[in-house]
Amino acid sequence: MNEDTAKAHGVKILFFAHLKDLSGVDRAVLDVDLPLRVVELKRTIVARFPMLADRMTNVLVAVNQQYAGDEDLVRAGDEVAFFPPVSGGSLPTIFRITKEELDLNELLEKITLPTTGAACIFTGMVRGETRRGEAHQTIALEYEAYVPMAEAKMAQVAAEIRQRWPAVEGIAIVQRIGHLKAGTPTVMIACTAAHRDTGVFEAARYGIDRLKEIVPVWKKEIMPNGEEWIEGSYYPKKGE
Repeated sequence: MNEDTAKAHGVKILFFAHLKDLSGVDRAVLDVDLPLRVVELKRTIVARFPMLADRMTNVLVAVNQQYAGDEDLVRAGDEVAFFPPVSGGSLPTIFRITKEELDLNELLEKITLPTTGAACIFTGMVRGETRRGEAHQTIALEYEAYVPMAEAKMAQVAAEIRQRWPAVEGIAIVQRIGHLKAGTPTVMIACTAAHRDTGVFEAARYGIDRLKEIVPVWKKEIMPNGEEWIEGSYYPKKGE
């Protein structure tokens, strides 16, 4: 099947970076029953390219140049790209949803280059006492995430930061999920640059604000007298 036929009856697949090296091709056309979910397309790709099986759990997927999650639908004529987490060229970029304890020193080390002279780090923590609004105590927060989409959106936030502040060198966006007690770090946004006057402060602030807007992470607050899911108020626009 050629690419013209794929526009009507199949799916055009693109591979990048080590996925291209492992599969031996940079593109393929799959004749499959459509529509189907991204997760089902991944299984089809593994059946055709078994050497990619170990890579499918961590790949990013874009459908028609928009990041897609496992539950998104692929339709006839779509172009679907598979690639590893973007590296930002030679600049270190980390984005991760994790259940592991956040090691702030390790993360900072990974986004520090020989030219780095400044780092701005924001770390959110589970607040044990809230005094703003209705004062109350919090025993713990339970964090949940739609992981594939959350990590794809973190990559988008990193790309937006680089577009706005091109002097930023390294970027780390890491969110911890699970049951986290009061006083526990939950999220880290860090940006590094050669100098402090390069927008590195503004970039880190933008990163945490944007994460709260478009990265699908939720938290349930556990209090002495009950528990409650905390909902945000921002509704992302289509394609955002």
